[in-house]
Amino acid sequence: MKPFDKYKTKIPKKLNMILTGVAGEFFVASELSRRGYIASITLRNTRGIDILCSNSNATKHVSIQVKTSKKSGNSWILDKKSEEFFSPKHFYVFVSLNFEYPKFFVVPSRVVAKYIKTRHTNWIKGKKKDGENRKDSSMRKFRDLEEKYLNRWDILDLDKK
Repeated sequence: MKPFDKYKTKIPKKLNMILTGVAGEFFVASELSRRGYIASITLRNTRGIDILCSNSNATKHVSIQVKTSKKSGNSWILDKKSEEFFSPKHFYVFVSLNFEYPKFFVVPSRVVAKYIKTRHTNWIKGKKKDGENRKDSSMRKFRDLEEKYLNRWDILDLDKK
């Protein structure tokens, strides 16, 4: 039996973007707490950091940016700022809500920054279907189609001393 099986519910089709994001943050905080960590959701005006998390004796800590999708695919939208916003103690947790239990993808911020910068640079070099040049935008996309980062909570490195 999977966690929360008795609470099976479908995600409402009309769940708006703000509530989707909030739901993702609470799911991540809940999962971190379930794993024995201290997770605190930040105020809405904390740029780039949704959750501050530490181990139970407060000897290690990380910051987490949560990105949530209602779709079942393994891709999430970011903006250009994510190319430059990274550090060894900053992570992304990408959440996919279109399941009975959310799927979590834990990724170091430097991996996300490199991926989206490289992918966007290559995309811009290509042409549209009509042969015209693509226009730059601030939108970026992170994908984990191989599920390399699925449930990789160990990447946070909070258990080691």
